[in-house]
Amino acid sequence: MLANSAMKPAHLQRHQSTKHPSKVGRTEEYFKRKLTEFKAGQNTIIKATSVSNKALEASYAVSLLVAQLKENHSIVEELILPAATRMAEIMMDKKAAETFKKVPLSNNTVARRIDDMSLDIVGQVVNKIIQAGYFALQLDEMTDVSGEAQLLAFVRYKDVSDIKEHILFCKRLPGKTTGEKMFQVIDSFFKEHDIQWNRCNHICTDGAAAMTGSVKGLLGQVKKVNPKIKWMHCIIHQEALASKRMSPDLNAVMDDTVKIINFIQSRPLNHRLFETLCHESGAQHDQLLLHTDVRWLSRGKTLLRLYELRGEVCAFFKEQLHPLAAVFEDDNWVARLGYLAHVFTKLNELNLSLQGKDSHILRMYEKVEGFTKKLNMWQKKCEEGDVSHFPLLHAHLVSSAVTRAPVIKLVEEHLSKLSTDFNQYFQDIDKKSESLDWVRDPFTTTESSNKLPARLQEQLLDVSSDRGLRVAHKEKTLTEFWCDVEKEYPELGKHALVELLPFGSTYMCEVTFSALTHIKTNKRNRLDVENSLIAAVSTLSPDVAKLMKDKKAQVSH
Repeated sequence: MLANSAMKPAHLQRHQSTKHPSKVGRTEEYFKRKLTEFKAGQNTIIKATSVSNKALEASYAVSLLVAQLKENHSIVEELILPAATRMAEIMMDKKAAETFKKVPLSNNTVARRIDDMSLDIVGQVVNKIIQAGYFALQLDEMTDVSGEAQLLAFVRYKDVSDIKEHILFCKRLPGKTTGEKMFQVIDSFFKEHDIQWNRCNHICTDGAAAMTGSVKGLLGQVKKVNPKIKWMHCIIHQEALASKRMSPDLNAVMDDTVKIINFIQSRPLNHRLFETLCHESGAQHDQLLLHTDVRWLSRGKTLLRLYELRGEVCAFFKEQLHPLAAVFEDDNWVARLGYLAHVFTKLNELNLSLQGKDSHILRMYEKVEGFTKKLNMWQKKCEEGDVSHFPLLHAHLVSSAVTRAPVIKLVEEHLSKLSTDFNQYFQDIDKKSESLDWVRDPFTTTESSNKLPARLQEQLLDVSSDRGLRVAHKEKTLTEFWCDVEKEYPELGKHALVELLPFGSTYMCEVTFSALTHIKTNKRNRLDVENSLIAAVSTLSPDVAKLMKDKKAQVSH
């Protein structure tokens, strides 16, 4: 019985010469041939190593594309690789096609590549956080398709020349989604990566009790380890809550709208018949939009679409002998519908202006403050009987025989309630915005600068006299400008960047949750989504060269 190590040609030749000397002459030529083949095989292995470097790099590149497209890992093995091989065979030759087959792209391999890249991205973000010295968090929680609770965190920090924001983690919450559980998950991540809580100066969440509770909520738990931390209720959530309440008369119009849309859209036959009717009448649209209460823009889009198709909907309901056909012949009801469609369209415009990446809190303050002023102006105009700021309502009042006074009174009451609710949710927002005027424009003397410490006031005067910085203020974004200021005036620059650092909303979490629902579906409900999600949404590129080097080191050992 020979060991594996004894099967090499040189070892076998020695074995033959010592144990079977009579056969040496006959086998000497055989072993020389085997030795030659072995050396040739070694050369082949050396060549294969150079090819596998490219194959390994290609494997990482394709895996990253699959993660960013949020596709199943098996799509590479089932579609991409066969397609690439087939194209190479047609466009080049079979030898090139065989080269493609050497790229490791099995389902498990792609999953491992995505895990490696996501861990590398998280490592880059953690290093940047530690280098920055201070950071802000954006947190939100949701339940995915499999019923698991996922806690998502984004981080915002000062990079070399600008403030950056990146996904930090997506962790599964075991058991109940309490503030204590969420804190344990975040604290465990911080300890694992040596992140200090006293470096986190701001947290932005929604208004859920589990997040905002001062004792058992997440905020209460965080304040135990960092008493100085500040908290912000997502401005977009506040805007949605402030615009939610309506008077009974307007709420009845909204209820009728939902019934009308559901009658058409939730029944396939009615949907097809209505679509045919819209095509035949040459309508601008061919279908209504379903209303979803949790979606920020749903109410405005739904009402506007129904108002634009009210003639076709009325004709369809008359054909179906539906009792709701009568509401379209009621001028008061149509007037209220027109008002709601327009006012919620304006609210949608505000909502959209608050969304987006890299949106600092000063801009969000300005948008909300501007809308609050517009509410006051619309209310005053309504008191004078002028509704020209709502073109749909104004056109209907002009073209119909409806009595103006009751409708305008109803509009005035709604605008008054809307203004009150906005003032309640955004208390002192004008003062908060005004206190940061020195950050917004350091070249204009304001009262806000007088509240700064004496040392910072002196540095602010130096900045206001710097003509080079004045040019930079016009050409660069506000965050980029203050990063430049920090290089020359560290104290003042850091103080301004701390004011610009906080998240104003949980928009990034909401967008990423949409990506999560695309990645984790009913057919992939057992997927551990953390690494796939990080690789899919991160704007950082993984260090593939480093990953390949580490992979080779593992193989050599």
